[in-house]
Amino acid sequence: MNDNITVHYDGEPIYKIQFAHSFCTLADELERLGSRNRKVCIVTETKVESLYLDQLRHIIEPVCRELISFIFPEGESSKNLATVSDLYEFLIRNKFDRKDLLIALGGGVTGDLTGFAAATYLRGIDFIQVPTTLLAQVDSSIGGKTGVDFQAFKNMVGAFHMPKLVYININTLTTLPEREFNCGLGEIIKHGLIKSREYLSFISDKKEDIKKRNPEVLKEMIYRSCMIKKDVVERDPKEQGERAILNFGHTLGHAIEKKMDFKLLHGECVALGSIIALYISCQMGRITEEEYVENRSLIEWFEYPSLPDDIDAEELVEITKVDKKMENGFVKFILLNHIGEAEIVKTVTDEMMKEAVSCLR
Repeated sequence: MNDNITVHYDGEPIYKIQFAHSFCTLADELERLGSRNRKVCIVTETKVESLYLDQLRHIIEPVCRELISFIFPEGESSKNLATVSDLYEFLIRNKFDRKDLLIALGGGVTGDLTGFAAATYLRGIDFIQVPTTLLAQVDSSIGGKTGVDFQAFKNMVGAFHMPKLVYININTLTTLPEREFNCGLGEIIKHGLIKSREYLSFISDKKEDIKKRNPEVLKEMIYRSCMIKKDVVERDPKEQGERAILNFGHTLGHAIEKKMDFKLLHGECVALGSIIALYISCQMGRITEEEYVENRSLIEWFEYPSLPDDIDAEELVEITKVDKKMENGFVKFILLNHIGEAEIVKTVTDEMMKEAVSCLR
């Protein structure tokens, strides 16, 4: 297992995913990107600011022309065009130009928001991802999908904009609350379900070590998840085909997230959505009952919240029809052909979805 992974686009190396147990080598990586001649803006939210901003300032300030920081309130409620507008104004007032650099320090909200701002400010400037949550390290920081929520609609405004670097400090997971740590595991289990039965077995076998946050086990797990995401993204960088399988668990997961007014975290909703997708895969004869029960049990072992009894299944199904996963009037649902292989299916009916939601009660 290496300390980095190179992500390619059209056969050419585009950026590196660097793994470390501290921020110490971040300065070297920035210098390779020509940071000494650039202004740098660290974009982060209030919670992460208190944990890591001073560390990064100390490391980055000596290797850039000027360093500033933009801080916004934590949480999904800040992932919108209003926050992006505030960031645009901040960059304009500080005279940032196309050769300058943004650093997204934080979880998925920060990475998505910063990436979208970088994609659109002056028609595109460079940015790097420094993900501090497990969910961001294995999913949202990789692949160049950026975006913000519009009104109550999740990720409806966005762009594809590749980072220049993803720097993963595994040690940041030591400060992550258990609930947020488990969110990342929802995406990690998804990677095994859609791409690797062997990786899924690794997760199951090492679940106690994972829960205890054994650093070497975490590094291997994150590395393997990043390899799965990287391989899919390289084959389909703009989500024209295969990359859509990464949305396993997201179709009704996003609907749950919206209906719950984001009181459940994204990874929790993906975990619930994955159980639904497993159930439908089983009902359609794509996986066995034994495989459904075994993998549902693995997801539930990490103690995700239950779906409230008063959530209306019909309302959830209707929400899927205003999601960006609709295509020509059909809901694109990701189902398993077998454990380790998924495909896009457009034949899942409303009744099948409603029955699957009831399996969560």
